Amino acid sequence: MNLRASEGPRQPEPTPELNELYRSFEDELLVPLWTEIGDLMPPSPRPQAQAHTWRWANLLHLAERSGTLVPVGRGGERRAIALANPGLGGAPYATPTLWAAIQYLNPREDAPVHRHSQHAFRFVVEGQGVWTVVDGDPVAMRRGDFLLTPGWRFHGHHNQSGTPMAWLDGLDIPFSHYVGSGFSEHGPDAVEDHSTPALSRSERLWAHPGLRPVSQPGSSGSSPIAAYRWEHTDAALHDQLELEAEGHPGVVEAGHAAVRFTNPTTGGDVMPTIRAEMHRLRSGVTTAARREVGSSVWQVFEGAGAVEVGSRRWDVERGDLVAVPSWQPMTITAGTSLDLFRFADTPIFESLHAARVHVDGDHS
Repeated sequence: MNLRASEGPRQPEPTPELNELYRSFEDELLVPLWTEIGDLMPPSPRPQAQAHTWRWANLLHLAERSGTLVPVGRGGERRAIALANPGLGGAPYATPTLWAAIQYLNPREDAPVHRHSQHAFRFVVEGQGVWTVVDGDPVAMRRGDFLLTPGWRFHGHHNQSGTPMAWLDGLDIPFSHYVGSGFSEHGPDAVEDHSTPALSRSERLWAHPGLRPVSQPGSSGSSPIAAYRWEHTDAALHDQLELEAEGHPGVVEAGHAAVRFTNPTTGGDVMPTIRAEMHRLRSGVTTAARREVGSSVWQVFEGAGAVEVGSRRWDVERGDLVAVPSWQPMTITAGTSLDLFRFADTPIFESLHAARVHVDGDHS
């Protein structure tokens, strides 16, 4: 800890006796609050994570190279490449609470079955041909689909097509690791059900707008819907902007539509630790600067534009990912019509009553 008497406002006068007191603190693994209060109780969040962007083209190229060199099987489990935030000391974390990775599966490959207590999702930027099988329910993965694997559900993936496929994995691994709550367990080495239904059983039961089966119990904390299909997300965003053009309210701000993926049994977030949304901006729109407690990761689904986080600014296009640390102001400018997927740790902070949001120009 290397505690030493220091000068400054409200600090005691440095003396040999004070230095000896600090050495005694170190021997007992103690730290006096008066030397650390600036770091422990700052006037606003000072995240270690940094705003950063990862280029999808580069990720995909490296995933393709990995596909020729790295097998998928028991032990390695997944051919997944995690984003490592430059402010987190080399840890494979996009933010202090969120994991993001590109996963890659070759034609006719299986990723073995396992389960873990961490909550997971898949978001598909491009391609199709892979089914993820969650507790025995095969779920088709197609471009624009948002797919859930809640914690402690057995799941594996199989590619039934003749082409490789890559997608985004998101999990709460860093949060689980930090609080010491992680469990995992192996299932079969290969997926047992290689069927390829267009709709999973969970969708057939739960994914009817405004309707839920009376026979089913309430929420277990995560949404029972295995896949939120792009055609529904696209239609919802389109209709928001159309209604705005007709003079009706419903958008986040002028030219900016957004939807949140929700649990139909509660109306809340799809998982206890992760919020997921889809945003669409008309060409030329710039969002108001927004900052919030907690971190997020954004991925461009379609279009091109620019993202500014704090003092950093990047031009972005399809597939590019941006990490946004806690309380850093973020602004998005759409060069073309721009669709973005967002996931965040907001439910954690809302559960702790620690959430806070500020949007420039909002004086409500």
